[in-house]
Amino acid sequence: MDLKELIYNFKTRNKEGFVQSEIDQLLTKFPDINMDKFNNALNGITCIMDDIGDLVIYHVDVLHALQCGIDDRELEFFEWD
Repeated sequence: MDLKELIYNFKTRNKEGFVQSEIDQLLTKFPDINMDKFNNALNGITCIMDDIGDLVIYHVDVLHALQCGIDDRELEFFEWD
């Protein structure tokens, strides 16, 4: 499975990225993911708020967090945006 393709083709309410309920839905595809590494990769990211007050996390940040959680690793310096 190509993670980048999955992330950028995942049906989201906002074209900019994912709200929490969509991330939760996405994570069901990865039952063995290291959630500590996933969550650590999302610390300090830039996000936006949509018109109904939900935080929207950019596609690239979800992609990097998934890669970290799947690979059981921390975010690399070159992955920061």
